[in-house]
Amino acid sequence: MKRSGLSLLVVICSILAAEVCVFGANQKCGVSGELKKWHNVTLTFTGPDTSEDAQPNPFRDYRLTVTFAKGQKRYVVPGYYAADGDAAQTSAKAGNKWRVHFVPDETGQWLYTASFRTGSDIALAGNLKAGSVAAFDGVTGTLDIAPSDKTGRDHRAKGLLRYVGKRYLQFAETGEYFLKGGADSPENFLGYADFDDTFDSGELKRKGEAAGAEFIHHYAPHVKDWRPGDPTWKNGKGKGMIGALNYLASKGMNSVYFIAYNIDGGDGKDVWPWTNPAERFRFDCSKLDQWEIVFSHMDKLGLMLHIIGQETENDQGLDGGDLGPQRKLYYRELVARFGHHLALVWNLGEENTNTTAQRKAFCRYIKQVDPYDHPIVCHTYPGKYDEAYEPLLGYGYFNGPSLQTNDTHVQTIKWIDRSAEAGKQWFVSLDEIGPAHTGAKPDKDDYWHDEVRHKHLWGHLLAGGAGVEWYFGYKWAHNDLNCEDWRSRDHLWDLTRYALDFFGEYLPFTEMDHHDELTAAVDDYCFAKPGEIYAVYYPGGSITSLDLGDSSATFTVQWYNPRTGGPLKTGVITTITGPGSPVIGSPPNSPDKDWVALIKLK
Repeated sequence: MKRSGLSLLVVICSILAAEVCVFGANQKCGVSGELKKWHNVTLTFTGPDTSEDAQPNPFRDYRLTVTFAKGQKRYVVPGYYAADGDAAQTSAKAGNKWRVHFVPDETGQWLYTASFRTGSDIALAGNLKAGSVAAFDGVTGTLDIAPSDKTGRDHRAKGLLRYVGKRYLQFAETGEYFLKGGADSPENFLGYADFDDTFDSGELKRKGEAAGAEFIHHYAPHVKDWRPGDPTWKNGKGKGMIGALNYLASKGMNSVYFIAYNIDGGDGKDVWPWTNPAERFRFDCSKLDQWEIVFSHMDKLGLMLHIIGQETENDQGLDGGDLGPQRKLYYRELVARFGHHLALVWNLGEENTNTTAQRKAFCRYIKQVDPYDHPIVCHTYPGKYDEAYEPLLGYGYFNGPSLQTNDTHVQTIKWIDRSAEAGKQWFVSLDEIGPAHTGAKPDKDDYWHDEVRHKHLWGHLLAGGAGVEWYFGYKWAHNDLNCEDWRSRDHLWDLTRYALDFFGEYLPFTEMDHHDELTAAVDDYCFAKPGEIYAVYYPGGSITSLDLGDSSATFTVQWYNPRTGGPLKTGVITTITGPGSPVIGSPPNSPDKDWVALIKLK
């Protein structure tokens, strides 16, 4: 009897001890965010008291990694030092909070297990068992995830934007394919006065690109676009930037291109994630938390984050251009802090001049640390396409070119076709048009943007391109570095939206391909699923015919106005019948202007 009683006491004590462990674990991990599919679930752990400038270095000599598991699924998610856990509002540089962001892709219960280790350069070690255990290492818990309740443009309604081996990215939840339209300028979007410790650190490289050595963004014209209930930080900061994003989304745009690091010789010299422009191993917790507020608002607005890792002027600035400790830590921090955003593309660099071996190493490392497998692209100079992209054809960790070109239709077709031939289809985006001093002019200088619309917008999309972002050149008001008001291109956004609307409403564009050979004209574009549907961009001034091959079927002919958008219209000819190459006729009016003929199987 005594032995049995002792055994029972041992069992009871063991249960109590287990409950104490779980309680202790809960005390060391706070969960915030909506526990829903595709939402950012944030785990904040209480660890050692330290600071941004402490030794051991909290960014380099500690490593938080949390494994989230459900059934056969496992996500190994990097975490980061978060100062006091509220640094965006307090500007704290010290504290004992460590944080990880998780985006569940399934409903139901997920188990998490924290790994928290310390040691010299532990953050750069690939071995999960490197170093020694610290603080809350081994803490476990569960998350009960419900379905998302979001709708519309909000990315949480659509799911993760993924590369799926096709010409277009796809949202995981809805299956919707993504065709981007947005802003490439200002490239130093994050050089914003309301972010902590953000200032112009040096004279600008070229005259006219911004307002001199002291220039920094305020986005004052967009303060009126901020709405009650929108986020701010530190008692009302951020309204100009948040308002600017509201405006861009209201115009139907869905993407913003911005550089995360432009010092070490770059243009602008006003964006860096570190505690000061000379530092490379310590990160500014409050600034980066403020960036996170902005990026989270972009998610709600349906704006993709196109994050540019570096510029041509500084692409040798980290580790002499290699994948060394500076660059590894930089990439790891970007992934840990921002990789949970659902629509995000990593760009290796603007006008990139790294070697093929370096680019491949960067891609491989980013893919290793990014649990969400966001797409990776690279931007390079005109005339350098073959040198940069040819060696990456078929490479498993690279997903497509970010084109800077003035030969848009030809280059888009070339890299779509070359990548398909190499066995790994790329998505090809148009992210900068030339010449560099011009780009897309303000509306007051070029209201109709005829060349941009003809040659670049429709030229890219009807080649099978994945979408466009508009670069503003450097000689105009509101240019590539000093743009304060996106309304300077208000009509350009309209023209872009009309193109996106046409593709989204009228075309099964993922099933179509470039087929310029099917029309008789030499200056038009034809995008088709032969025998079923054709979109022919008609630049004006001539009538063309369409090769229907041996088909004797009848097709309807309707017209879309790329200058005004709106419903389809009827032209001179309403139907055509094969076989052969019937003339498609003239648009309903203004035959000297551009139109798009939509020809569908009746």
